[in-house]
Amino acid sequence: MSDHVDRGANRELRARFDEVYGQYQQLRSGLDTLQARLAELRVTRRSADGQVTATVGAQGQLIEVELAPAVYRDRDVGALSRKITETIRAAATAATDATRDLVAESMPTGSGSVDFLRTGDYGALLGRADTALGRGEGTA
Repeated sequence: MSDHVDRGANRELRARFDEVYGQYQQLRSGLDTLQARLAELRVTRRSADGQVTATVGAQGQLIEVELAPAVYRDRDVGALSRKITETIRAAATAATDATRDLVAESMPTGSGSVDFLRTGDYGALLGRADTALGRGEGTA
């Protein structure tokens, strides 16, 4: 009887392992795809008057700034500087949103990583990790 119980338990453990490993492989494949998509992500924004165009990557890094010839008609350097800065910020904000959306598509529902990208709350992210590792408040 002991052999029968042990074999049954082993089959159940093996089936559970296979299931978890399959989920891992699927997640890993998704992360490879995500990494490639993020590397290719470009977001472009134009100033309201169309004189400044900024393109940024997934992390908001500036890739290119284009100035229309019309910017040289107005000699207000401060206004041009603000316009360039605002356009880059708009592109970076849009890139953050696009990155978050791509990550959300690739991660399991309720993933701490997606929540972190949305909120920037390290405490919540670490709290989820502590919970997953079985370390609740007040335990060592």
